[in-house]
Amino acid sequence: MGFFVYLLECGDKSFYCGYTKNLGKRVAAHNRGIGAKYTRAHRPVKLVYSEKKRTRAAAMGRELEIKSFSRKQKIGLVRGKIKKRGK
Repeated sequence: MGFFVYLLECGDKSFYCGYTKNLGKRVAAHNRGIGAKYTRAHRPVKLVYSEKKRTRAAAMGRELEIKSFSRKQKIGLVRGKIKKRGK
Protein backbone atom coordinates (compact mmCIF):
# COMPACT_ATOMS: atom_id res chain seq x y z
CA MET A 1 0.00 0.00 0.00
CA GLY A 2 2.55 2.60 1.04
CA PHE A 3 2.48 6.08 2.48
CA PHE A 4 2.22 9.54 1.00
CA VAL A 5 4.11 12.69 1.91
CA TYR A 6 2.01 15.68 0.95
CA LEU A 7 2.15 19.45 0.83
CA LEU A 8 -0.98 21.56 1.22
CA GLU A 9 -1.41 25.18 0.34
CA CYS A 10 -3.60 26.80 2.97
CA GLY A 11 -6.16 29.55 2.51
CA ASP A 12 -3.62 32.17 3.65
CA LYS A 13 -1.04 30.85 1.11
CA SER A 14 1.09 29.18 3.81
CA PHE A 15 2.16 25.54 3.39
CA TYR A 16 1.52 22.49 5.55
CA CYS A 17 3.43 19.22 5.13
CA GLY A 18 2.38 15.81 6.46
CA TYR A 19 2.23 12.11 5.70
CA THR A 20 -0.61 9.59 5.52
CA LYS A 21 -1.71 6.22 4.19
CA ASN A 22 -4.88 7.59 2.55
CA LEU A 23 -4.25 10.89 0.81
CA GLY A 24 -7.81 11.73 -0.26
CA LYS A 25 -9.27 10.98 3.13
CA ARG A 26 -6.58 13.00 4.92
CA VAL A 27 -6.99 16.11 2.74
CA ALA A 28 -10.76 15.93 3.25
CA ALA A 29 -10.20 15.70 7.02
CA HIS A 30 -8.03 18.82 6.94
CA ASN A 31 -10.77 20.70 5.09
CA ARG A 32 -13.42 19.52 7.57
CA GLY A 33 -11.34 20.90 10.44
CA ILE A 34 -10.46 17.51 11.92
CA GLY A 35 -6.95 17.31 10.51
CA ALA A 36 -3.96 19.00 12.10
CA LYS A 37 -4.37 21.89 14.53
CA TYR A 38 -2.50 24.18 12.12
CA THR A 39 -4.79 23.54 9.17
CA ARG A 40 -7.94 24.05 11.28
CA ALA A 41 -7.01 27.72 11.54
CA HIS A 42 -5.83 28.06 7.92
CA ARG A 43 -8.64 26.49 5.84
CA PRO A 44 -9.45 25.84 3.13
CA VAL A 45 -6.49 23.73 2.06
CA LYS A 46 -5.54 22.49 -1.38
CA LEU A 47 -3.27 19.56 -2.18
CA VAL A 48 -0.39 20.91 -4.26
CA TYR A 49 2.20 18.12 -4.04
CA SER A 50 2.58 14.49 -3.01
CA GLU A 51 5.12 11.66 -3.15
CA LYS A 52 4.52 7.97 -2.51
CA LYS A 53 6.88 6.14 -0.14
CA ARG A 54 7.10 2.44 0.62
CA THR A 55 7.46 2.74 4.40
CA ARG A 56 6.28 4.99 7.21
CA ALA A 57 9.90 5.70 8.12
CA ALA A 58 10.68 6.88 4.57
CA ALA A 59 7.58 9.10 4.57
CA MET A 60 8.43 10.59 7.95
CA GLY A 61 12.01 11.27 6.88
CA ARG A 62 10.92 13.03 3.71
CA GLU A 63 8.29 15.01 5.64
CA LEU A 64 11.01 16.34 7.96
CA GLU A 65 13.19 17.20 4.99
CA ILE A 66 10.40 19.12 3.23
CA LYS A 67 9.47 20.91 6.46
CA SER A 68 13.04 22.22 6.63
CA PHE A 69 12.74 23.76 3.14
CA SER A 70 12.38 27.49 2.75
CA ARG A 71 9.17 28.81 1.23
CA LYS A 72 11.05 29.33 -2.05
CA GLN A 73 12.18 25.68 -2.04
CA LYS A 74 8.63 24.46 -1.34
CA ILE A 75 7.35 26.49 -4.28
CA GLY A 76 10.12 24.96 -6.41
CA LEU A 77 9.04 21.49 -5.32
CA VAL A 78 5.42 22.22 -6.27
CA ARG A 79 6.47 23.60 -9.64
CA GLY A 80 8.71 20.62 -10.37
CA LYS A 81 11.97 22.54 -10.17
CA ILE A 82 13.13 20.42 -7.25
CA LYS A 83 13.15 16.69 -7.97
CA LYS A 84 11.16 14.08 -6.09
CA ARG A 85 13.28 11.74 -4.02
CA GLY A 86 13.43 7.96 -4.42
CA LYS A 87 11.06 5.57 -2.68
